Amino acid sequence: MSDLDDVHQKPEGGGDRRPAGLTPEQRRRRARIAAHVSWANTADRAARTAAGTKAFLDRFERQVDPDGTLPAEVRSVMAQHARKAYMLQLAERSAAARKDRGQGSTRKS
Repeated sequence: MSDLDDVHQKPEGGGDRRPAGLTPEQRRRRARIAAHVSWANTADRAARTAAGTKAFLDRFERQVDPDGTLPAEVRSVMAQHARKAYMLQLAERSAAARKDRGQGSTRKS
């Protein structure tokens, strides 16, 4: 059995899947390996993420039309704008965080 094979093994007795004595870095590395193995075994990426994508987009439709009274076309356009605004807000926060990190310490290249 290779190191990647144990990614698919279920714990005996249904207990904690986290091996004892691993550092946070080792757990992160194993989680990254597991994610890559999972995506390597996924032929249809769009189908795998479809439910999450739909839920994400539905969130904005509910935000702009909580009572569901607007025509579908109008609600869709408004939801698209709400989503774009959300993404731009995330970009602003990301830029501010990068700026704050850059001022607090020397940057790694």
